[in-house]
Amino acid sequence: MNPPRILFMGTPEFALPALAALSRSAYPVCAVVTQPDRPAGRGQKEAAPPVKTLALSLGLPVLQPVRIKDSAFLETLRALAPDMIVVAAFGQLLPKALLDFPPCGCLNIHPSLLPKYRGAAPLHWSIIRGETTTGVTVMLMDEGMDSGDILLQEETPLGPAETFGELHDRLARMGAGLLIATIEQVMSGAVRRQKQDASLVTFAPRLTRETGKIAWNNRVADIVNLIRGLSPAPAAYTALDGQTLKIFTAQGRPGAVCEPPGFVGAPADGGLPVAAADGHVLLKDVQLAGKKRMPIGVFLRGYRLKENSVLG
Repeated sequence: MNPPRILFMGTPEFALPALAALSRSAYPVCAVVTQPDRPAGRGQKEAAPPVKTLALSLGLPVLQPVRIKDSAFLETLRALAPDMIVVAAFGQLLPKALLDFPPCGCLNIHPSLLPKYRGAAPLHWSIIRGETTTGVTVMLMDEGMDSGDILLQEETPLGPAETFGELHDRLARMGAGLLIATIEQVMSGAVRRQKQDASLVTFAPRLTRETGKIAWNNRVADIVNLIRGLSPAPAAYTALDGQTLKIFTAQGRPGAVCEPPGFVGAPADGGLPVAAADGHVLLKDVQLAGKKRMPIGVFLRGYRLKENSVLG
């Protein structure tokens, strides 16, 4: 059987290892579809999505439709005639006309062990909720949100100090390898579709600004998991003297506590202790609004904390 012509759809950095793996494989990529260029950074200059930059460097044609439901894009799809569509964090829901088009189906790389953590932010929420294992799923897409049949899954431990950024990069690489293995099984006929167990479904909703706000009356473990799950972006935060303080790295120190939640103790070797419900959270890596990110020791050399300061 001839290798399938693949249309790749992806936008952010998570999709890059998968596109790179396809470019090294025997499966020809007929085109890459990504989101339009958008303003980014402080200057709000037009910036290309990471997938577009990689695709152009690989000599692949790039399409950037504003809406993939538009008839003009669907006509382009028919002209390309892909045998399979591969999706990795594209950013738009695929319409039924597109899902039904390729004879070998639409495959999606999802960074969770479905049916857990369907939705927009599975990596963040798996850490925030204290999971100790996670993984990657390649599924056959349907019209639902991450509800298609599972084709292959790979499980991995989630480290107790692992941050969103670290997990993102690791699962992106895992997903690329799992994608190639899945395509091989699909084309050989060896793949076994598995329905998702509806009783085990959990969701990973979009992050809001409120998601990152630290409640210091929570347990130490929950606060540390929130900080890990949002580091480096969008970052958990609190208020310090009326300014926003982002926190990127912290360590929990459970134990007896007599100070009110958010009370800032004396700096220690492990970091700056802040009182929580069942112990202290040691701040290690922070950024005050308008300043650079820095280790807590460097921060404290340039910022004089008021006596009896309370965060939040």
